[in-house]
Amino acid sequence: MLFRQLVDDDLGCSSYLIGDEASGEAVVVDPAYEIRPYVDEAKRRGLRIVRVLETHTHADHLSGHGRLALEHGVPVSVHPLAEPEFPFDPVEDGDELHVGAVPIRVLHTPGHRPEHCCYLVGDTHLLTGDSLLIGDAARPDLAVEPREGAEGLFHSLQRLASLPEDGGVYPGHVAGSLCATGISSARSSTIGAERQTNRALSYDALPEFVADSAAVSAPRPPTVERVVALNRGPFLRAPPPLDVLDRFDGQVLDVRPAAEFVAGHVPRALNVPLEDASFGTKAGFLIDPERPLALHASAREEAELAAQRLRAVGLLELAGNLLEPELPELLDPIRLEELESLLAENAVEVIDVREKDERDDGYIPGSRHIPYRLVRAYRDELENGRTIVTVCESGARAGVAASVLAAEGITVRPLLGAGIPDWAKRGNPVTAFRRCGGSS
Repeated sequence: MLFRQLVDDDLGCSSYLIGDEASGEAVVVDPAYEIRPYVDEAKRRGLRIVRVLETHTHADHLSGHGRLALEHGVPVSVHPLAEPEFPFDPVEDGDELHVGAVPIRVLHTPGHRPEHCCYLVGDTHLLTGDSLLIGDAARPDLAVEPREGAEGLFHSLQRLASLPEDGGVYPGHVAGSLCATGISSARSSTIGAERQTNRALSYDALPEFVADSAAVSAPRPPTVERVVALNRGPFLRAPPPLDVLDRFDGQVLDVRPAAEFVAGHVPRALNVPLEDASFGTKAGFLIDPERPLALHASAREEAELAAQRLRAVGLLELAGNLLEPELPELLDPIRLEELESLLAENAVEVIDVREKDERDDGYIPGSRHIPYRLVRAYRDELENGRTIVTVCESGARAGVAASVLAAEGITVRPLLGAGIPDWAKRGNPVTAFRRCGGSS
């Protein structure tokens, strides 16, 4: 049996190619929109992809099932509760499919979504999709009311935990995904190991699990409904080639490093560096998916990779890549030493653009908290004549937030290449959130 796990490191998504080399057949589970890795690997192994299996309708990334169906004539299987608008072969709990001589058993495991299914390949490989993850479980709030989803998830997890302890666990997400918090960076585990260490399996009673699981704190990507609609809707074809543009009058995403962006950029361009973690997720919080978008990259290869990652989160309206645009706009980053001096003079307003759980661990006294993904909504409040300084953990999101505010005409200076830990290391005061019963 061929068993290949393929991981999109930008989104933290896993997909699988499973084949029987004796029969020459293979299936793909939860394919990404970029299908070339599956097609190339199957061809290299002398295999023919004969089916796509979806664990559920994905909300965080665009599926490649449509491309495999249209370009390679591959049928798609999913549970009927997904209510797809494309031709599909239904799978139900207890069904057994075969790829050559390799059996694949269907386990209906609702919770993350009502249609969610896991696939047990042989007796050794359990593909858990967005149910049981390594170290945690998936969030229950993306398809139904959180408490309803959490109740279904509890029973599904109990069912999975009852499987033989030496069975392998292969999840649909690893660290970097917004589909859960506390996911391990490990790419596989066993049922036995997860029984001992997985936070979501530590609850014996339903009410306690529901209370904890339903209190989702991770931000909900604004692309969720759009991605679900695209994945549920008619098959999507391959994207058109990325055009080269001389100029563009519309929204521009600059994917170059922050240091290059601040030294000169297209007016009103936003900056999400391609080199940063979770590029697609960050861009998804900032870009209007209904308006055409031009990219500005340092090289054509970088533009193509950026386009691939944007399409993965459902941002499909890509007008092209600006080859050599004029770059008249500048930003003036701030250094820690200067920030200390200006704060002592009360000459700047500091905006902490991290998420709440990060800020609770310690923040600059007097700073204001607005996550990078929300700063545009506070434009009017921040346009008060004072210079804004954006800060985060390392400088990456500070640069992103600064580009958003600068595009709105606000004077802003990002702290790049440093963050709150560096501020504290210099002996500056840091305030921690004081929790009930605790101390700061």
